[in-house]
Amino acid sequence: MVAEAEDSEDESYAIDCPVVVTERLVMRAPRESDIAQLVELADNRHVAEMLARMPHPYGEAEARAFLAMTKSRRAGIVYALTLAGTDTFVGCAGLNTTDRGLELGYWIGEPHWKRGYATEAAHALVDLAFQKTSIQVLHASTRVINPASRRVIHKCGFQYAGQGMLNSIVAGQVPVERYRLDRKTWTSLRNWIHF
Repeated sequence: MVAEAEDSEDESYAIDCPVVVTERLVMRAPRESDIAQLVELADNRHVAEMLARMPHPYGEAEARAFLAMTKSRRAGIVYALTLAGTDTFVGCAGLNTTDRGLELGYWIGEPHWKRGYATEAAHALVDLAFQKTSIQVLHASTRVINPASRRVIHKCGFQYAGQGMLNSIVAGQVPVERYRLDRKTWTSLRNWIHF
């Protein structure tokens, strides 16, 4: 999953929810004690190539800059994804403000791939976006070469909205697929789950 544009200051996207708990994850603000695990997982070219703003190599300086950025945000929100019970850091997810509106973004460290953590976090963030803001549409995008991210997006109910280009720090100009989920579809999906 990629986040495409720098954050804006649109207060209508501000979300005040410091912790989200799912079946297996505790999603909370990234903190200083995460730095070692963050560096270990983020210093991976396979991860960085799929994202817009993650540099490679990724060291302590990059981790500290990331923590500072998450603390200064006024709109959107970033979570450290940690395993419930152990507080093991497995990745990050968030809702970023872009020129198109609020966008879902996430990454999982390679040792934790194929366990459903991205889908679990994405479902929680989709619900959070529609419950805590007045947005009518939530956006997501992924590199065209990232089928795992595409599956997460589809599982959340997003619909294909076209292609575009993204400037990735690591990979340069790359093609992406764009997706959207409107409030009406989200409401229908949430109602289906309760039957």
